[in-house]
Order: sequence, then C-alpha cells, then structure tokens
Amino acid sequence: MKALYRKIVFATPSWPDCGLLFLRMCFGLTLALQHGAPKATKISSFIAKVGQKGIPLPELTAPFAMASELVGGLFLALGLFTRAAGLSVASTMLVAALWVHGADPFAKKELALAYAVVGLALAAIGPGRYSLDRKLGR
Repeated sequence: MKALYRKIVFATPSWPDCGLLFLRMCFGLTLALQHGAPKATKISSFIAKVGQKGIPLPELTAPFAMASELVGGLFLALGLFTRAAGLSVASTMLVAALWVHGADPFAKKELALAYAVVGLALAAIGPGRYSLDRKLGR
C-alpha cells in the first residue's frame, strides 16, 4: 500500500497542476458568481454604495471593481490572462479590505483579504498546465 501511495503521489508530476486547476475553478467561479454577478445586476446601487464609502470617482471605480470580480473571476477559472486577472482581483480585494472595511473588525475584512492572497498567489505562480494560457502558448 505504501508503494502504491508513493507511486501515485510522487510519480505523477501533474498533481500540482490539478491542484491549481481546482483552486482556480473554485476561487474564480465563486468570486464571479457570488460577488461580481450580483454587482453587475445592480450596478447603479453599487456605484452609490462605493460613493458613500468615500472612494474617489465611484462612476469609474465601482464598474472596475465589479468587472474585476466578474470577468477576473471567470478568467481565473479558465486560466486566461491569469497573472493580470490575479493582480486585478488582488488590488480590488485589498481596497475592499483596507478602505471599504477599514474601520470594521477583522472578521469583516477576512474574506476580502483571503481573496487578495489567492489572487496574488495565482499571479505569482501562474495558471498551471491545465489552462487556456498554457493552451494558447502564453
């Protein structure tokens, strides 16, 4: 049994790429569908909320944040423009954590910080073997 375990774990070089695929799919789709899509359907109220938080140029920054979550999340799930999408998501989430939830307790900032960390990690590591970036030769 130990030999079989070693063969599966150590002799299969694609396990890290499978892990990146799983991470990108879960992270990207959750971000896009649970955070970006609801903002897209109610963009005017999101713009107003961003303006109330004191973020400059809410007519520009709110659609950027929504697109970062929706399009960036989908791109991360597909492994397309992964590094740029990861940086976009990370910067949006850092603004959310440090500015929007700046005065809130850590529990309110935690999710945005977790999204920022994963976005930065994917930007640094890249999409892995099972991605459109790899398929397109990037």
